[in-house]
Amino acid sequence: MKAITLPSAGGADALILAEVPSPVPDEGEVLVDVVAAGVNRADVMQREGHYNPPAGSSTYPGLEVSGRVAALGPGDVQGWQVGDEVCALLTGGGYAEQVAVPAGQLLPIPEGVGLVAAAALPEVTATVWSNVFMTANLQPGQVILIHGGSSGIGTMAIQLAREVGARVAVTAGSMGKLEACRALGADILVNYRDEDFVERIREETDGHGADVILDVIGAKYLARNVDVLAVNGRLVVIGLMGGRTAEIDLGVMLAKRCALIATTLRARPADEKAAIVAAVREHVWPLIGTGRVHPVIQSTRPLAEAAEAHREMEASAHIGKILLTT
Repeated sequence: MKAITLPSAGGADALILAEVPSPVPDEGEVLVDVVAAGVNRADVMQREGHYNPPAGSSTYPGLEVSGRVAALGPGDVQGWQVGDEVCALLTGGGYAEQVAVPAGQLLPIPEGVGLVAAAALPEVTATVWSNVFMTANLQPGQVILIHGGSSGIGTMAIQLAREVGARVAVTAGSMGKLEACRALGADILVNYRDEDFVERIREETDGHGADVILDVIGAKYLARNVDVLAVNGRLVVIGLMGGRTAEIDLGVMLAKRCALIATTLRARPADEKAAIVAAVREHVWPLIGTGRVHPVIQSTRPLAEAAEAHREMEASAHIGKILLTT
């Protein structure tokens, strides 16, 4: 099969399309003929040498795909048949014509979503549902602040938070991105290039602050995130685009009785991923099926243009997801 390989870390041109052996599904796995793969920041970090795949997983980038079941691995694989159209959450290997996936990480294609577009769903829905709802327990009427609101994760987080009746605040770097966030359901729009999100959130919430913050920036925003948290607030850090080391005033946290939670999805054990995927299927798939929630897709490129897709992501002008097709 063809796959995007990474012979060495580096810039976008380090992504090399090559002929490689096809994967063989292990016990409890399913082999998927890939139709499309989602591009994520984690893929860029892996390419740069900053985010190595977990031991035993594919060394090719790609954390989500859509496609068709090509074969079932040995053992008792329940619920799937050859030919089923699916999308899947991966530990790696999505930038390829085939990938082997634990059966618990497969999802059916939601009603009303095309097979290619479905590749934009597994990583963002699993990330948002596990962090915002399963971990941070966002409730109706609460305020959520989403940094990078126009990203793939951000556009999904806005929609799901809106659906539970939360008030949604976002940061983004242009009016075009902020207007896209407004159209999805955000009502507090902060341009981080010329506004202080702490001041704006306090102003817009009459001093209450944010009950939940979903943060991809990390160290650069840590102190200000804690500052703007509401009493009993929950700060969930899922990315380190702004660095990994920072000081924090524990006195502020004690006074607010707030929680700082840092999580990743990729390295979780298969049973934890299966539980998250099952929750996504139960809670998110019906919303997508009704059309109230949908994937936001910026562009679709052939697999051979993976380097261009990474350059597009690094330029940070996109809104929503970037996809590769086989």
